[in-house]
Amino acid sequence: MVLAGASGLIGSALAGSLRADGVTVTRLVRRPASSPDEIEWHPGSSALDPAVLAGASAVVGLSGASIGRFPWTRSYREELRRSRLDPTRTLAAAVRALGADGPALVNASAVGVYGIVGRGVTELSPAGDSFLAELCTEWEDAARAAGPHTRVALLRTAPVVHRDGVLKPLITLTRLGLSGPIARGTQVWPWISLEDEVRAIRHTIDAELDGPVDLVGPQRATANDLGFALARGLNRPYLLRAPAWALRLVLGRDATEALLTCDVDVEPAVLQASGFVFAHPTVEDAVAAALAPAAA
Repeated sequence: MVLAGASGLIGSALAGSLRADGVTVTRLVRRPASSPDEIEWHPGSSALDPAVLAGASAVVGLSGASIGRFPWTRSYREELRRSRLDPTRTLAAAVRALGADGPALVNASAVGVYGIVGRGVTELSPAGDSFLAELCTEWEDAARAAGPHTRVALLRTAPVVHRDGVLKPLITLTRLGLSGPIARGTQVWPWISLEDEVRAIRHTIDAELDGPVDLVGPQRATANDLGFALARGLNRPYLLRAPAWALRLVLGRDATEALLTCDVDVEPAVLQASGFVFAHPTVEDAVAAALAPAAA
């Protein structure tokens, strides 16, 4: 298995899971290789030797700058775009060069592709027209350029419920007693636990799924559901509302609408139809797992 983006939250967890089961993982790194399982690459400035991917069962691309950094200035929007498109184009070109002998390309995307409002959304739903939706569409098109002989799976991932994921800023505020409804609080937030994220990626590879795959928990949850679960888990109050206008003022409209006031009910239709069973079917389960001592 070849993995790009192995240093991130999802990538490091995926690499650990694969190695625990005896799978050989080769990591692509943007610095001089320091161990036998690393290969240096420079996406965007030089091509990747296709031989690096030859014989791999799959290549997994998880590269991308964090959407949780604010504000989304013009320069950071370009970083969000470049950090996703350059690695994906580089991987796709290397896979395409191998033709029918190339590995499957399993590449990251996000549920942000659906825009900021939607109900009953599945992999068959159209893309939205927000900044993040347009970026995800371009990102997925870059992966599809791997060619007609390649199985390409697009991991439309929801925000990951983990201490180092979507919960990171919320834990700090909650511990300080400063948490409460974000905007109206009733907006539906897509989510997934880190364990299920890793298991779903591996399932996508093993079940040979292709096309878009929504990596999102099966039970819908509102912003309040997640916030209340976190407050209960930390034994803190959940009282102080953060109005939407204040969030837009501090974080910017695009980031606020894409991440905090978005109201999108995404269903993991492809995963469930292929037999995937979630370890954490509710957001309360996911928060509890994230707060458990072993997850620290």
